[in-house]
Amino acid sequence: MNWGIFEGLLSGVNKYSTAFGRIWLSLVFIFRVMVYVVTAERVWSDDHKDFDCNTRQPGCSNVCYDEFFPVSHVRLWALQLILVTCPSLLVVMHVAYREAREKKHREAVGEDGGRLYPHPGKKRGGLWWTYVFSLVFKAGIDIIFLYVFHSFYPRYTLPPVVKCHADPCPNIVDCFISKPSEKNIFTLFMVATAAVCILLNLVELAYLVSKRCRECLAARKARATGASSCKQEDLLSGDLIFLGSDTHPPLLPDLARDYAKKTIL
Repeated sequence: MNWGIFEGLLSGVNKYSTAFGRIWLSLVFIFRVMVYVVTAERVWSDDHKDFDCNTRQPGCSNVCYDEFFPVSHVRLWALQLILVTCPSLLVVMHVAYREAREKKHREAVGEDGGRLYPHPGKKRGGLWWTYVFSLVFKAGIDIIFLYVFHSFYPRYTLPPVVKCHADPCPNIVDCFISKPSEKNIFTLFMVATAAVCILLNLVELAYLVSKRCRECLAARKARATGASSCKQEDLLSGDLIFLGSDTHPPLLPDLARDYAKKTIL
């Protein structure tokens, strides 16, 4: 599989990502994709061929291998990496869609007709939701695959010898896995890097949500301050109009003034 294609497509994500997103992307390509391409495929390349069972019964080795390895590690990792990187491509496509709309708008109204998106790559509006969805999706995919690995291979490790009693094996036979220690090292390394990627996604998600909440609170406070200043200006303008007028309103109504005269007299 040519992972260079994905590297070229996702290189533009750095322009629209936060610092946590850039660290996540570097971690994916250096510690996950490179390890997968350079070492993992070679370690698991002879997995089926070197899976030996102490029996000559035809088909027993194949059945036992399928029972213990329902899905190969490398195929699960390949599917995991493809699904994890797809949401980042969605962000790039959303930015490209914004830039295309902005270009058509300029061609229609000209350079002085305003802009639909002052900064097409800035995380505002729909692009912010797309980016947040990509973070949730990436973290969810890694969590699901970690659960799948744990369900297939408890504690993410492989024993050197497994017991098999599936048909057509005549009895319980011992089957031996090739290079179990080396496979366990790479498996634990990939699990650890996936856990770190999940943590980075959650930290970036918390950062974006908290930043948006702070911006909303600041905007609401600014609107409240502007409304109160407008009310004060209206009151001051009313006082100035009253002071500048020649006629003043009576302090007491006419009926109350007559009643006061009667009581004095």
